[in-house]
Amino acid sequence: MVNINDYLSSTEEILAELIHFDTTSHKTNLPLISYIGEILKEASVPYSLVPNETGDKTSLFATIGPEGTGGIGLSGHTDVVPVEGQEWQTDPFTLTKKGDKLFGRGTTDMKGFLACMLAALPIFQEANLKHPIYLIFSYDEEVGCTGVRPMIKRMGADLPMPSLVVVGEPSNCQVVEAHKSITSYITRIIGHEAHSSLLHQGVSAIEFAAKLITHLNETQQTIQLTQNDTRFDPPFSTVHVGRIEGGTARNIVAKTCEFLWEVRALPDFDGSQIAQDMMSYAREKILPPMKAISSDTDIITEQITSVPGLASSPSTINLGMKLASQNESFAVSYATEAGLFENQGAHSVICGPGNIEQAHKPNEFIERSELLKCLALLGRIAEHQSR
Repeated sequence: MVNINDYLSSTEEILAELIHFDTTSHKTNLPLISYIGEILKEASVPYSLVPNETGDKTSLFATIGPEGTGGIGLSGHTDVVPVEGQEWQTDPFTLTKKGDKLFGRGTTDMKGFLACMLAALPIFQEANLKHPIYLIFSYDEEVGCTGVRPMIKRMGADLPMPSLVVVGEPSNCQVVEAHKSITSYITRIIGHEAHSSLLHQGVSAIEFAAKLITHLNETQQTIQLTQNDTRFDPPFSTVHVGRIEGGTARNIVAKTCEFLWEVRALPDFDGSQIAQDMMSYAREKILPPMKAISSDTDIITEQITSVPGLASSPSTINLGMKLASQNESFAVSYATEAGLFENQGAHSVICGPGNIEQAHKPNEFIERSELLKCLALLGRIAEHQSR
């Protein structure tokens, strides 16, 4: 029987190194991947890189144990969110220990899981595996789960197809069986510029943007009355406008305005329908009075990102709960890469250390007890793959 406590020290040492790499999404992750590669080489673990088109970022796919079916993948992203504008009491890129808490950007989301994966290499290699364990490291999860997609497309072709992927997003090491989808949009309104004293000759892009945003708010209210999946908090799909910008001066009728918005939809709800309905409303109700003043006016909506929801199968949920030694599973409202794995045929659950309430905040931390729970999970996975 593996003594998990023996691996906590090496987990913290690896986590300290991972935190030191500033892998904010707009920066390269190559130095961190190089560090991971050295650990894998020292352990004689083969791996493949899947770089992006510009070569400044890459995913990594490693295989431990024999080739064959029944492989379990452990998946985590290497990028983190920015620290600019946040009030940190410690250096966000230096692991700082205070009691049972380890502070640093990415400790919870989600370099704590990556550190556990790497620290558990001896556990995996000494387990006499009958089926493989895959270590999967991606990039650009925080900006739309874009980096993992080229690697997922190769699974089942020149990369193995896992029978199960455990995505280690922070869940307090509880099994998450479902999450919402997220689709984000930008809507641009093109009005007609005029002096504000001649308001009737202009088309205010800001005014008509406000009408569209009001329509989205009304759509949200309707959804709240018609959906009630109590596994989620909130128990319905959500529509949210997060940013708006438009106009040039107080005394000029605004020619342009744009707003960024998103739909976080329950797994069985097609969130893209919200954008289609909004544009139908725009064509029928909003554009005609705009074009009556100027034919150059327009409303354009473009999709920016789309991450599918997750709804794990009963057999996948049961295996996840068995590996986690639990008898209950949960749903979350945030989106992850798990839905992408699921859509490719790699059945997925979420189970990772840390509390999601710490993610993206200043003074982000993970508790040592969470790392121990994760190491215990990885030990059970090694035992399962040895049977």
